[in-house]
Amino acid sequence: MATVGDLYAILGVTRDASPEEIKRAYRTLARQHHPDVNGAPGEDRRFKEIAGAYEILSDPQKRQRYDTFGTAGGPAGGAPFTDIQDIFDMFFGAAGGGSRRSRGSRSTTRRGEDVGTQVLLTFPEAAFGVRRELKIDRLTACDRCMGNGAEPGTAPIACRTCGGTGEVQEVRRSIFGTIMTASPCRTCGGAGTEVLDACGRCGGRGRLTTPETVTVDIPAGVADGLELRVSGAGNVGAAGGPAGDLYVGIHVEPAAVFERRGQDLFTILDVSLTQAALGADVQFETLDGVERVKIEPGTESGALIRLRGKGVPNLNRRGRGDLYVTVHVTVPKDLNRDERKLLEQLADARGEHRSKREPATAELRRPEA
Repeated sequence: MATVGDLYAILGVTRDASPEEIKRAYRTLARQHHPDVNGAPGEDRRFKEIAGAYEILSDPQKRQRYDTFGTAGGPAGGAPFTDIQDIFDMFFGAAGGGSRRSRGSRSTTRRGEDVGTQVLLTFPEAAFGVRRELKIDRLTACDRCMGNGAEPGTAPIACRTCGGTGEVQEVRRSIFGTIMTASPCRTCGGAGTEVLDACGRCGGRGRLTTPETVTVDIPAGVADGLELRVSGAGNVGAAGGPAGDLYVGIHVEPAAVFERRGQDLFTILDVSLTQAALGADVQFETLDGVERVKIEPGTESGALIRLRGKGVPNLNRRGRGDLYVTVHVTVPKDLNRDERKLLEQLADARGEHRSKREPATAELRRPEA
């Protein structure tokens, strides 16, 4: 066992040991005495002594300060050290002017951050749903340290300043009485743990940015501007905490011939003058393929045809919207001689005035609501 206050003896190295020798000695002892590996009585205290000794001797400034004081006396030539804790208090203890207390150890796991991405869909994909493979960058657990931030063979320890609570309570006396304040621990930054030997791959963060492919099932009926949440597909949490979520922003390309209003679709169907007058069967493309409808004789321009269930599926529930087709009667232009003659005969047969000198009489009617 090391002599009182002898940090070099705790690690089993000489006072002129190099930083590499100190690190090797610490890793070896940490593997042997870690409480998760060796459950013998007193190993927890032994491991803390090893970790504390390494924390001081691995820092050039702290090591120089310790070497200046030596193992025979306390700071500035004061009273001798009576316990290894005296040395730790010298480097990590609270400042004077008041007393500090810390609460019991708490869990240091934290939920991971949410991640966002965007996806562009065609109009049919938005209507009927689609499965997409999305490439994202997110934080995953470091495969070298398994997410704890410590070099393999070592492990994080409870912060020696706050005792693992992540905050320090300070009690001060003033003319107004006793005042207690709490502030984040400066040593661990509020995490509650210390990593004495940081992982060489992640630098002690425990997480790495990794490109990944996430499969997302986009449901039928989504609209432009909608945001989908994929639970657990965000950044992994710190210290084994749950992962955040992935938010997928939906952008939909405009349809060529349809206007969407909610789950209903609206479009315009051009028919010829003769088709509108005599009636006809016409066919056109819908979201479901070719649809055939009957144009009744005498159909006027602006007539509305409703096709039930031919709109967009309702999002996350049964049923679909409707397709509304507005009939637009087109007037022929650039008539040839035969076509013009036929129309003139039709006008004469219907008694419609065609004089260029006198205008025809027309009637107005109130627009339908």
